[in-house]
Amino acid sequence: MGAADIVPGVSGGTMAFITGIYDTLLGSIRAVDLTCLKLLLRGDIRGAWYHVNGSFLLALLAGIATSILSLARLISWLLEQHPVPLWAFFFGLILSSALVLLRQVGAWNSPRLASLLAGVSIAALIALSPVVNMEFGLAGVFLSGFVAICAMILPGISGSFILVLLGMYGTVLMALKSLDIGFIAVFAVGAAAGLMSFSRLLHYLLHRFHAGTMALLTGFLFGSLLVVWPWKRVLVWVEGSHGQLKPAQQIPVSPLEFTIASGQDAQVLLCLALMITGFALVWFIDARWGRAERARQAG
Repeated sequence: MGAADIVPGVSGGTMAFITGIYDTLLGSIRAVDLTCLKLLLRGDIRGAWYHVNGSFLLALLAGIATSILSLARLISWLLEQHPVPLWAFFFGLILSSALVLLRQVGAWNSPRLASLLAGVSIAALIALSPVVNMEFGLAGVFLSGFVAICAMILPGISGSFILVLLGMYGTVLMALKSLDIGFIAVFAVGAAAGLMSFSRLLHYLLHRFHAGTMALLTGFLFGSLLVVWPWKRVLVWVEGSHGQLKPAQQIPVSPLEFTIASGQDAQVLLCLALMITGFALVWFIDARWGRAERARQAG
């Protein structure tokens, strides 16, 4: 999840889905509630720890932190120097993930098919949307944090990509760089509010309407393939935290059109090899850990 969250356009929630821990993650976040607070106020640290599944959250956060610290420079370098092959690898990962998740929907009917198509449409709309302006003072900062964290826990939708679409990506990075405590605090409160409320909604939907929700989330993955398609043409640029231009709105194109528009080698054979590698990796992870985790949860 840490490695995925480094890349704008790839969601950490996708990785949680691939490894079969998504439902456990939502349940653990949902457990941070008034009961947890009462246990802490009574000094029952052990009770609060077990209530929120602390061992799971600690292992997950440690893995995310380790990945970010160890892979951040590598992935950032790959994004700068070899973006097309990297996107090809993620394309294979996400395509395989979506196909794996299709098997978990069960028997298909009209409502589930509609949920799948709705997920595809929403993710595609987000992927192809132009940048908007969220400069509404502290209210806009709060709303940006709220929306970005909701996107971050959804498979197929990247929180950092949402910030780009909201026109807040560079602003948030600059605030973090300059340690603007007021900005960071409001953004964090918005993110916390979004995480607490949206995780509860998703947890409820997965338990009350599991098949339909799975179809919707799988649709998000299929729609997000537009974001990670290796060959894209940039329509809109935005300024990054260091003044450099970053793509804000892109459309998928063919390898030939990419070469004509950018003057760069499409690296088709390498990209196909990396797509297949990413595709196979997900099937291996699902066979090795994902199916066992889902069987354990079902039991």
